[in-house]
Amino acid sequence: MKKILLVFGTRPEAIKMAPLVKELQKHCNDFETKVCVTAQHREMLDQVLHFFEINSDYDLDLMKPGQNLYSLTATIIDSLKPILEEFAPDYVFVHGDTTTTMAASIASFYAGAKVCHVEAGLRTYNKLSPFPEEINRQITGRVCDLHFAPTEASKKNLLAENISENNILVTGNTVIDALFESIKRVKNLSTENIENIKKFLLPDQEVILVTGHRRENHGEGFERICQALKEIAKSKPKVKIIYPVHLNPMVQEPVNRYLKDLKNILLISPLSYPEFIWLMNRSKIIITDSGGVQEEAPSLGKPVLVMRENTERPEAVDAGTVILVGTNKEKIVKEALDLLDNKERFQLMSELHNPYGDGKACSRIIGFLKT
Repeated sequence: MKKILLVFGTRPEAIKMAPLVKELQKHCNDFETKVCVTAQHREMLDQVLHFFEINSDYDLDLMKPGQNLYSLTATIIDSLKPILEEFAPDYVFVHGDTTTTMAASIASFYAGAKVCHVEAGLRTYNKLSPFPEEINRQITGRVCDLHFAPTEASKKNLLAENISENNILVTGNTVIDALFESIKRVKNLSTENIENIKKFLLPDQEVILVTGHRRENHGEGFERICQALKEIAKSKPKVKIIYPVHLNPMVQEPVNRYLKDLKNILLISPLSYPEFIWLMNRSKIIITDSGGVQEEAPSLGKPVLVMRENTERPEAVDAGTVILVGTNKEKIVKEALDLLDNKERFQLMSELHNPYGDGKACSRIIGFLKT
């Protein structure tokens, strides 16, 4: 029986690894599966574990005030050593591009385990954008043994880096597996946050959902984003804008300065994963700098404006399910208003096929491990 350890530490990783954990647990005659969380993000991570009913076997509980990349990287590698020695996994699964991903892949390599990278092969080839994620995933790509690429384009990136085709499997993205499971679970969800959102909205009122937190947008980028949202709100007083605001002060300050007094903008605390899925489903369009949202929203028929200058998810741009607007105020306003006004364009965009998969990525990964 093969031993498998899954290591993750942030909410996005947990969402995308949760369906794989559940699928592996169904195959307990083939695999002994254990979960290690670094808790690089504590509270947001715990919400996801609770929602998907996952218990961790190891919890490094690393989140600390004033955390920085130097100490976080070192502590992850050091803290994983006794776990890797005790459990001695055959395979260690990491996901995506966080500091946990990169540090866990190095530690697992040192321990002699085979490293498996879920969501492998995403690239911008600009090491400063996104920072530090682009380098995190490139380092992970060099270290790992099996690459589970979400798309053919991701596979091409890996082949161009001299990764053997025998070690790459195109699976689709596990976030779609998670989304399909979540939509079933949140249908009748009622929480204090959701009830407060409902009070803010009229039935069938159009909603723009906004999320933004990326480091590369801090400063002038966020100033322009907030100016754009203010202009959209004033141009469309009957449309409601809902913005769960990231807790980072670099985000909070400009958002509150520009937007808090506008009647048709609701600024709220970050939502739990199930609440966020509910709100995505209730929205008409989404303006975001999040990678995961670019993948999830098309499966719900929601057009996405991406507030980044480049994206490691070009398949969505090529498929037409997302539009890159960067932090250009005029572009954000123009595209948002056009999607609200142009019914034909909105309909066309909302009906496009999601390039990120069909919800069967996890079963493909397990099939590959069994061969």
